[in-house]
Amino acid sequence: MQTTAEYYCAYCGEPNLTFVDLSAGGQQSYTEDCQVCCHPNVLYVRVDEESLDVEIDTEYEE
Repeated sequence: MQTTAEYYCAYCGEPNLTFVDLSAGGQQSYTEDCQVCCHPNVLYVRVDEESLDVEIDTEYEE
């Protein structure tokens, strides 16, 4: 099952929309390019398994 969630680019600060696979577990991390500036962001995704609320933190890719 998938849902969408918004995160803000660590480089340009613009909002981005991403798909989150809810069946992949409560904590996930992966790299995704910003849809505005194309810089790579490391996304740290946390899914509350009861409410299915999604929280995303971002940082620069080193």
